[in-house]
Parts: sequence; C-alpha cells; structure tokens
Amino acid sequence: MRVTHVITRLIIGGAQENTLATVLGLCRLPGIDIHLLAGPTAGPEGSLESSLPADPPILTIVPSLVRPVHPLLDPVALLRLTRIFRATRPDLVHTHSGKAGFLGRWAAHRAGVPLIVHTIHGPSFGPFQGSLPNALFAGAERFAAHFTTHFVSVADAMTRQYLAAGIGRPAQYSRIFSGFALEPFLTAENDPSFRARFNLAPDDFVIGKISRLFKLKGHDDLLDIAPDFLRQCPRAKFLFVGDGAWRERLQNRVRAMGLERHFVFAGLVPPAQVPRYVGIMDALVHLSRREGLARALPQALAAARPVVAYDCDGAGEVCFDNETGFLLPPGDRAMLAQRLRQLAGDPELRRRLGQRGRQFVRQRFAVETMVENLRALYLKLSADAKL
Repeated sequence: MRVTHVITRLIIGGAQENTLATVLGLCRLPGIDIHLLAGPTAGPEGSLESSLPADPPILTIVPSLVRPVHPLLDPVALLRLTRIFRATRPDLVHTHSGKAGFLGRWAAHRAGVPLIVHTIHGPSFGPFQGSLPNALFAGAERFAAHFTTHFVSVADAMTRQYLAAGIGRPAQYSRIFSGFALEPFLTAENDPSFRARFNLAPDDFVIGKISRLFKLKGHDDLLDIAPDFLRQCPRAKFLFVGDGAWRERLQNRVRAMGLERHFVFAGLVPPAQVPRYVGIMDALVHLSRREGLARALPQALAAARPVVAYDCDGAGEVCFDNETGFLLPPGDRAMLAQRLRQLAGDPELRRRLGQRGRQFVRQRFAVETMVENLRALYLKLSADAKL
C-alpha cells in the first residue's frame, strides 16, 4: 500500500510530532510504502526535518504550502499537490492540520486518490476566534468532508465538535490517541543537578508548562496569578519549556513584576530531551484555549506528575478531576491558584494523582499502539473499498 502524509510544516509541536512518529512507525512495517509532503519550516519553533531518514528519502518539501492563508500561494500549492499525487499514485493520502488538510484532501480528490484520511489534531474553528474566520474555516471543513473517506480524532471532543458543525457522519470517525515513546517518561527522574542548571533548588515546587510561547496558550494566566501565589508559596518556580513569538513579551511582563528569579524560560527543547524537563517538574499546567489533546498532558502523567488543565477540547479525556489532576473552568484563575497551592502543600496528593495518571497513560498512549491502530484502519478502509 502506497501512503502519502501531508502537513503544513514540521516545527516542534504536537501535531508535527504525531505525524513524525506515525510516518517513522509505519516505515518499519512491511507492505506499506510511506512518503511525507510538508511545507517550509521556519521560525522560532524549531524543526523536526532532521529526524527523518535521508536514505531512502521520504520527505518532499512543497515551498508553496505555507501555514497562513495566502491567495497567491494556495492555488499554487493545490496544483503542485495534485501533480504529485497524479505522478506518484498513492493508494491513500493522510492529511494533518488545517491548511494542509484542506488543500491536501482537495488535491487528492482531484488526482483520483481512492482513500483520503484526515487527522483532526485541534479545532480550526471555535470560540477562540471571530465569527467570520469561524464561518470560513467551518465551511472549508464541510467542503473537504465531501471527499474525505475517514477522520481520525486525537480526542473524542474533536469528533463531537466536528459533527456538531455538520462535518461528516459518526461512522466516519475514529479516535486514536496521539502516542509517544513511553519509556523515557516512565523513567524520568527529579535530577538535582539538572534542576541546578536552572537555579531550581531541591525543595522548590516547580510548576511546568510545555507549549509554544504564543497566544491562546495560557501563559498570561500564570503571570496574572503569580504575585499573590508566590507570596503564599515563596518556594514556587515556573518552568516554561518552548519558544515562540511571544517570548520577549512574556519575559518583559515577568521583569516588570520583579519576578525574574521565579520564572525560567528554558527555550526550545528537542523532543528527545523533554522527559528530562518533565522529570524536574512537580506538576504540569495546561491552559490552552485551543488544543485537540496536548501531548504534554499524557507525557507528564507518564512521568507520574499531576496535571492542572483548563477543560478545553480533549483535556478532560486524560485530566480526570481529583484522579489524575485537576480540571478547571477555562479562565478560572482563582481556582488555578487554589489548586496549585493545594499541590504545593501536599506531596502525598501529588504522588497519588501522578501514579493514577501513569497507570492510565501506560495502557493507552504507547506509540506502537497508535501506529498499529492506524495500520489497522488503513487495511480496513482498503478492504471496504476493495482495492
């Protein structure tokens, strides 16, 4: 079976790491010939391109497949993708992310590709943006659904949102959790020497956050509660892992509050190094207002670290309130501060929540499970289509 995946860019991020793990996992299976098309990767979020094999090469860069809506380049990308599919004749095209998902599915349909699968990593429409963009992106998704064989959702919340918007039918959806290599997180340690690199003392209560430094990610909510919270929990430190366009802005806010010694901006971290950073955290917060199901949540739970998350999108499918962490109403800063104080003052509570989370994740988030589920889906769709 010839399978081509399409994604807009290969930055360091959840959707991209999922795609990379999928492609590399499928490459190792017999009977599947894998190729990956991606747009150009640029910016402070880093690149995953070097993680892909050069021999044989499986990655092709499509320069016109840029992330923003672009009235000049988007038609060029559509034509380029169509030509590639007509030349390579894949049996199945599997798209990821909003822009690549729309153009990739349309191009695959134009090229006569028999099976077209799309993974919903996060919503392309919702309350995080205005009515006009919502109408535009929801309309684009409904259009692309007409020639989508099957949808893969990283969380059931995505399926519900898309069905509610009139996109596809229930039978077209499968939830497949975004798997990752569990072992490095299962064995992550709270290494005092690694803490010391960031001026984190052994008895500091370290609150971690792993995400791009960008809008809708919730960093400002932590900064809003920080002054009062630190007066009550002076041993607390905030560890931000990731980079992005908002880094300077956030650092300036921290500096203006005089709290530089309580905030660590670790910057961009290669995925293979993330377990070391999770290991020195005492809890992880996830405050995004737009996310399918952030990989940082199950990764922290795999390391037996409790999580505190806003109840947005798929967060509630791994953050079970008072079982694996605390699930909060979006934007409830008072409750955020209260739950973090509770965790800071109760090591046994942290241990109990973390251990329950680890047990849940071990059974569901292995990368091998994700790859096998996708392979089984491909074979089923192929059999149903009698290819």
